[in-house]
Amino acid sequence: MPIEPRWYQSEAVDAIYHYFMNGGKGNPIIALPTASGKSIIPAIFIEKVLKQWPNQRFLVITHVSVLITQNATKMLEVWANAPIGIHSAGLKKRDILAPIIFGGIQSMIKIAEAFGHRDVIFVDEGHLVSQDENSQYLKFFAVMKRINPNVKIIALTATKFRMGQGLLIEDGLFTDIIYDMTDMKGFNKLLEDKFLCPLVPQSRITKLSVSNVDVQRGEFVQNQLQHEVDRAEITWKALQETVYYGQNRCSWLIFASGIDHSNHIAEMLGKLGIQCASVHSKQKPEYNNAALKAHKNLELRAISSYSKLTTGLDHPAVDLIDDLRPTMSIVLHIQKYGRGMRLSPETGKLNCLVLDHANNIPRLGCVNDPIIPNKKGNKVGDLPIKICDACGVYNHISARKCDACGHPFEFQVKIVEHAGTEELIKTPEALIIDYFDVNHVIYKKHQKADKPEYLAITYFSGMNNFKEFVFPQSKNRSFFANWWRVRSNRDIPLTATEAISYASELRQPRKIRVHVNRMVKGRNYPEILNAEF
Repeated sequence: MPIEPRWYQSEAVDAIYHYFMNGGKGNPIIALPTASGKSIIPAIFIEKVLKQWPNQRFLVITHVSVLITQNATKMLEVWANAPIGIHSAGLKKRDILAPIIFGGIQSMIKIAEAFGHRDVIFVDEGHLVSQDENSQYLKFFAVMKRINPNVKIIALTATKFRMGQGLLIEDGLFTDIIYDMTDMKGFNKLLEDKFLCPLVPQSRITKLSVSNVDVQRGEFVQNQLQHEVDRAEITWKALQETVYYGQNRCSWLIFASGIDHSNHIAEMLGKLGIQCASVHSKQKPEYNNAALKAHKNLELRAISSYSKLTTGLDHPAVDLIDDLRPTMSIVLHIQKYGRGMRLSPETGKLNCLVLDHANNIPRLGCVNDPIIPNKKGNKVGDLPIKICDACGVYNHISARKCDACGHPFEFQVKIVEHAGTEELIKTPEALIIDYFDVNHVIYKKHQKADKPEYLAITYFSGMNNFKEFVFPQSKNRSFFANWWRVRSNRDIPLTATEAISYASELRQPRKIRVHVNRMVKGRNYPEILNAEF
């Protein structure tokens, strides 16, 4: 039976068509959270295109063999007779002629010209594409563009940024984010619709110190990190806490700070009565494969790993992540915790407990609203987290009650300090956020100069009124798609003219949440953060 795509997967495919049919000439990005099912998107798009234009030729490229296999398998689940080939040294397959090739960049770069004319290239884990012209990806794309100057390169990623670069569309290969569900609104919508499994991060645990570890190129120096973290007394105490909190958890995944550290974790858990395998690059492939199989079959409760299972692991039953690997990389941070966000109806999994012994959440933020890295030298903002006094779980700063225990947070005005290099004294400014009842809503269509038309919405609350602007024809349609979806059951309009024709049918919010004192160029422009229905 063919796979029925989820609504956001269909929207992502539509966003590709929308981008290129409306004159897009760049290299776009589709951003979806880890575990949300990105691999089905190229499969659906490729099937549609080939059935209409059979002469088109595709590549789907990534960096590890497990993802190559997963992507090719998903293609065959979507289209059983898809004309696919695989090119991967690790998988011992060298196809180069099939209309659809799934491959690994390390193998493909060696014979780039052999793949000939290609019309569309999908890059899975697109955040791995470096800005360095001598990188494997950019060298490969340069060959593909010499063969076909009009080749279209589309990235799929759960992290739309790189350390030292900022957003991938800043000074890199990629130019536009055309669909994004990784921001807080999109991410939380997927949680609400039960397409992702919630994480429950516990804060009341031992924290690893990295005060003596140097940072180079934006990350902790690995040998120093392992030396500092891999101490018997610290690891033993952390694992005792893991055993305590994990009593009712069936499948544990533990991230270590090095290969030796991973081995020591497995040994100590064995002494604590928990069978654990240590999976890493120095183990024989047969051992790693057998351990992963036993773990997926729930015959092995725990796996510890260093730099092996942060991407590509598809094991929905993981319901406890023990993080003993401090990092400065937001990408690695999100990828690690994404291993626990897959749904598992078979095991009755309700959430995934995260034991952040590495203290990464206070350092890098929540996975649904991380601190996105800026370009080198730019200042990073405040961390959007707070801790529940009742149960000790990390929550996003905007939460009105704890996601884990339901304990209500007392509303407090947050003090944010703004400082530029020219200031000698920091001046605090209160960030005031409040809720307003909505009495009436007015929708109007606007257009400026040669720009696409947009909607201007005015919300009336007593004597107050607040404006919101939404752009159906923006390159990133995901914000408008989310905005429309909570207000209407109709298909998402392509233009403001189409949207305004349905204005009388739109559901009116009961309340709006407003950043009241938002300042732009010295003037007050309140910002509507979200609406409640």
